[in-house]
Amino acid sequence: MKELVFGHQNPDTDAIVAAKAYSYLQNKLGKDTEAVALGNPNEETKFVLAHFNEPAPRVISSAKAEVDAVMLVDHNEAQQSVSDLKDVTVTHVIDHHRIANFETAAPLYYHAEPVGCSSTIVYKEFESAGVEIPAKLAGLMLSAIISDTLLFKSPTTTKEDLKIGKQLAKIANVDYEKYGLEMLKAGTNLASKTEAELIEADAKSFDMAGKTVRVDQVNTVDLDDVFSREQAFRDAIENANEKNGYDLFLLMATNILDSNTRLLVVGEPQNVVEKAFNVKLVDNKIDLPGVVSRKKQVVPPLEEAFKK
Repeated sequence: MKELVFGHQNPDTDAIVAAKAYSYLQNKLGKDTEAVALGNPNEETKFVLAHFNEPAPRVISSAKAEVDAVMLVDHNEAQQSVSDLKDVTVTHVIDHHRIANFETAAPLYYHAEPVGCSSTIVYKEFESAGVEIPAKLAGLMLSAIISDTLLFKSPTTTKEDLKIGKQLAKIANVDYEKYGLEMLKAGTNLASKTEAELIEADAKSFDMAGKTVRVDQVNTVDLDDVFSREQAFRDAIENANEKNGYDLFLLMATNILDSNTRLLVVGEPQNVVEKAFNVKLVDNKIDLPGVVSRKKQVVPPLEEAFKK
């Protein structure tokens, strides 16, 4: 019986690569799976796929019409998954995020670890199963780890991410430092995208104390370049909030060269953001030096502030 394997909505490099890698492994182990995506690749992922001559996965909006069972990678929260997740059986989850709003009617295989990238965990799955990773797939998996750890500079990076990343670089015969910087810079080409596209490109929703909090991250090499479009970003976010019922929207503009973030906050309650980071918003903005990780440095303090 065929199963679909996919990452979260608005997929990043890890969501797409981990699905491809885990599907490849499952097929080697005798399953019938297909890696698909819940959205089109972003600029960074397009660069990665082109570099390794790998086709983009097919995009789906629902699963039940095709299959009865699915495997999730790089996410578990229902609001970040396929629209009809409740109508299919989840048999496997490979993830490195918190577990929230997730339950199943039947037992399943669940492998989660607090590492920097889902593809790091997928590597361990290959190792455990004794299945060799082809050079091209190793390059893709390396790319995912570089993406999620910002070339091993993010605080989410673990010793395992670095060790496995280096091993994948050796298999793929890639100079990971040179390639990694080229790859990350490819993802900062923002000029071709509208503000409405950019605020959805890497956005995730979180339920915090009954409020829907949307957090989007845009990587750049020039914060001033991003904020030259500030009013257009504000307008796009206000429209998104009204259309989708978001209470609070945080746009993280992250400089990948110096690991700093400027936050644009639209919606309410804004005082929660001030409590979370112990700083006053000025014109709906704050600078967060050393902050690069939504998962580790933005979402947890926000959740704590909502509880107070």
